[in-house]
Amino acid sequence: MSLAKHHVTIKGVKDGLIFLLNDACEFSDLLTELKHKLENTHQQILTGPTIPVHVKLGNRSVSEADKDCIRGIIARRGNLDIQSIESSYKPENSERPRYRIEQGIIRSGQTLHADGNILYLGDVNPGGTITSTGDIYVMGSLRGMAHAGIDGNEDAVIAASHLRPIQLRIAHVISRPPDEWGIGESFMEFAYLREHKMEIDKIIHLHRLRPAAWMEKGE
Repeated sequence: MSLAKHHVTIKGVKDGLIFLLNDACEFSDLLTELKHKLENTHQQILTGPTIPVHVKLGNRSVSEADKDCIRGIIARRGNLDIQSIESSYKPENSERPRYRIEQGIIRSGQTLHADGNILYLGDVNPGGTITSTGDIYVMGSLRGMAHAGIDGNEDAVIAASHLRPIQLRIAHVISRPPDEWGIGESFMEFAYLREHKMEIDKIIHLHRLRPAAWMEKGE
């Protein structure tokens, strides 16, 4: 290992020290350099009374066992008091919205409700209702009523392959009748709220509201 790569940077701050640990190198190399600096090259700033230490791991995925290794090495210096060991890493799936996936036909008088987001593969007929606390995506004709963000989530959207509903609701906002939208037959459209008013746009513009979402079947 070349110590010139500086896998470990120790910075003095007002309330102690910050250990910045490189998140791109091998973990074993990181530990080796950490041990080397604590035992050999940084004696001057690591001596004296008790010093609070905050360890920053960057975007490195670490287990509790990995953190224990770091604690063990730093603890050898009896005056270093570890206050925190933090990583900004998030598992890939943690930001993927979960979708309940259903299929069929929602007929007049029928209601389908989902907690969270729902992807419905089928039609919602006039008189049928689909509701969700999150987003609603209908891969078919939405000709009944849809209510997204039913618990008050104004960031929810309603999208459909064929959007011709009796009524749309997002949170507490109710849409105008479809014949007042001024867009005629609506294919691959979605509804969203802007300044507490419902707007209709093409699904290809959905990325303007949020990054591309990965769909994952809910349990």
